[in-house]
Amino acid sequence: MCKLTIFNYLLGFNILNVESEVISMAKNSKQTSRRVASTASKILRDGRYGKDSKSVAASALAQTKPRGKK
Repeated sequence: MCKLTIFNYLLGFNILNVESEVISMAKNSKQTSRRVASTASKILRDGRYGKDSKSVAASALAQTKPRGKK
C-alpha cells in the first residue's frame, strides 16, 4: 500500500478510483451571430433600456466568437 492509501484508510475514507469520479462538462458550440452581437452592443450603450434588457445583451455578447487583435 502506498502512504496515501494507508493515510486515507486510517482516516476512514473509502479509496475510489479518482479517474472514474472526474466528470467533464459538455462544450457549448453555439455562438452569437454578428448581427445579434451588434444589436446587443447598441442596447448596452443606449441609456433608454432597462437592466434586464442590458443583462440579456451582455449575455449575448459574452457568447460571441473573439474577433482577434487588430
